[in-house]
Amino acid sequence: MKILYFDCFSGASGDMILGALVAAGASLSAIKAELAKLPLSGYDLQTAQVAKNGIAATSLKVIVQEDQQPHRHYAEIKEMLAASPLSPPVKQLSLAVFARLAEAEAKIHGQPLELVHFHEVGAVDSIVDIVGAAAALAELKADHIYASALHTGCGTVRCAHGELPVPAPATLELLKGIPIYNRGIEGELLTPTGAAILATVADFSPPPSYTVQNIGYGAGTKDLPIANVLRVIVGETESSSSYIQGSINVLESTIDDMNPEFYGYLSEQLLSAGAVDVILTPVYMKKNRPGTKLTVLVAPAKELQVIDIIFRETTTLGIRRSISDKIMLSRRHTSVQTKYGTIGIKVAVGKDGTINAAPEYEDCVKLARAQKLPLKTVYQAALAAYLQQEEKR
Repeated sequence: MKILYFDCFSGASGDMILGALVAAGASLSAIKAELAKLPLSGYDLQTAQVAKNGIAATSLKVIVQEDQQPHRHYAEIKEMLAASPLSPPVKQLSLAVFARLAEAEAKIHGQPLELVHFHEVGAVDSIVDIVGAAAALAELKADHIYASALHTGCGTVRCAHGELPVPAPATLELLKGIPIYNRGIEGELLTPTGAAILATVADFSPPPSYTVQNIGYGAGTKDLPIANVLRVIVGETESSSSYIQGSINVLESTIDDMNPEFYGYLSEQLLSAGAVDVILTPVYMKKNRPGTKLTVLVAPAKELQVIDIIFRETTTLGIRRSISDKIMLSRRHTSVQTKYGTIGIKVAVGKDGTINAAPEYEDCVKLARAQKLPLKTVYQAALAAYLQQEEKR
C-alpha cells in the first residue's frame, strides 16, 4: 500500500505543500494542465532549487500581477470550481478544502458561510496552491496520507484584519482535533491554507511501518533558526494488504452514582476534546447496582485532555487505561455536491477492492437542520451523488 507522510517540523503553507509534492514525484506539467482549466489569469508558476539550512529544497512560487487580482467570496470560488472542467478527484478535494476554510472563517467572523469574504486565501496564489496540491495528490495516488503534529510558530502575524496572534484565529479553528506545538520560533509557520489542506487530507495518527520510496522537500520563503522546509515521504507499507495497523488508548470507568441525563453532555465534551469514540455500556456493579461502563477511545496526544474531562464531568474516582492494537481498512475522504450543499464522504477500501462509502453525519445534520429536511433525505442524496460520481470515473 502506498502512503504519503507529511513531516511538518517547520510548519506548512500552500506553496510548501505543493513544492514538496512536486519534489516527491508529482508532475508539474500535469499540475499546470489542471490549473489551466480554471478561469484565472495574471499569474505564473515558477520553481527553483534553493537551500534552507543546508537542505536542498524545491521552491514553488506563484508570481502574481496584483492589480489584476480581485479578492473573492466563498460563493464565487465554489461556483468557479464547481463549474470548471477539473478532473473529479481534483475538483472534489479543492471544494472540500475551501469548504473547510470557509466554515472556519465564518465561525471566527460571525458570518453566514456563503458571505465569507476571503482575503489572503481568496487571492489567486492561494487558489493555485489549493487546486495545485489537489492535482499533485491525485497524481501521486497514495492509498493513505499521514501527517505529523503541526509546528505553528508563535508571536503575531499581520494580515488584512490587523495584527493577530499565531496561530491566526481561522488557522486555530481549522486545527481542532489535530496535535500542534510550538518551540518558541517567532512567526507564522503554519498558514490557513496549509492547515486547511492537511486537515482535509491527512490522518494525524502514527503511520504503520513502511519502506521509503521517495522524499520531497518544499521550501518556505522565510529564513528561520530551523530549516524552513516541509518534508514529504512517499512510502510503501510492508504488507500488500489494504489493512492499516495502529494503536489506540482505551480509557474505562464504571459509574453507578451519576445522573444518567449527564451522559449526553459528557459524550459531547469528550468528542469535542478529540476522543475518537465514546461508548456507554449498561453493567451491574457491586451489590447488584445497575451502572454504566464508560469507554473512551483516544489518541495519545489527546489523552490528558480527555482524562481531565472524565474526572471533571463524572463522579468516578478512577480510570482504567490500556493501549489496544487496532486494524483498520484503508480509507480516504472526499466530498460531493448535492442540491442541498457540500457533504463530506468517508470511503473505506476492503482487501478485495470493495468500497464502503458513508456520508459525514455532521455535514448531513447541519444541512438538514438549516433547510428543515429529514436527515435521511440529505443522507440519501449524498450517497446517490457519490455513486453517480464514481460511475463517471
